[in-house]
Amino acid sequence: MSYAVKELFLTLQGEGVRSGRRAVFVRFAGCNLWSGREQDRASAVCRFCDTDFVGTDGDGGGKFPDAAALAAAVSDCWGAEAAERYVVLTGGEPMLQVDDALVDALHDAGFEIAIESNGTLAAHPGIDWVCISPKAGSEVVQRSGDELKLVWPQAGTDVDALEEWEFANFLVQPMDSEAGEENTRTAIALVLERPRWRLTLQSHKMLGLR
Repeated sequence: MSYAVKELFLTLQGEGVRSGRRAVFVRFAGCNLWSGREQDRASAVCRFCDTDFVGTDGDGGGKFPDAAALAAAVSDCWGAEAAERYVVLTGGEPMLQVDDALVDALHDAGFEIAIESNGTLAAHPGIDWVCISPKAGSEVVQRSGDELKLVWPQAGTDVDALEEWEFANFLVQPMDSEAGEENTRTAIALVLERPRWRLTLQSHKMLGLR
């Protein structure tokens, strides 16, 4: 199988429980909840995405002919350091492309594999750290994992129902929009009302990182 990657880069994990960790990010092209074109945003299931995942023209991006080629690019991006190798598969929606061959190739290269997904497709069982960010109006099938990251607010979200899912960590993240300050206040209010949840911020944006 070949892989379409928008961009591939070395950075620090900017969100969630593992914020601040050195990581290679692989941003796959394509999503099943929005085409990525602005003219389609109003009719999309997910209307608030702040990520460009269209095409393969980003830094480090391209069309990789097989899993070995993509794993080699991830290794080159990480560098010679062998310890604590960590890769985050994101998108778009990474589970449209992640398969056995890629998981095996990344593990063989010594990487711990994390995924950031909308949960509408089951996460590959070989992935080491599963972060699911549910989108209101979508059918989430991956209801267990390491992190549930709820972008807030989202009209129509049943928070009580989310708390029945089997995640080790429940995180709420203010939506990045023109109403950012109000979104942060409402996210804080949710955490104060529901102690199971924790606030997470997009620290990479604050630090000027990708």
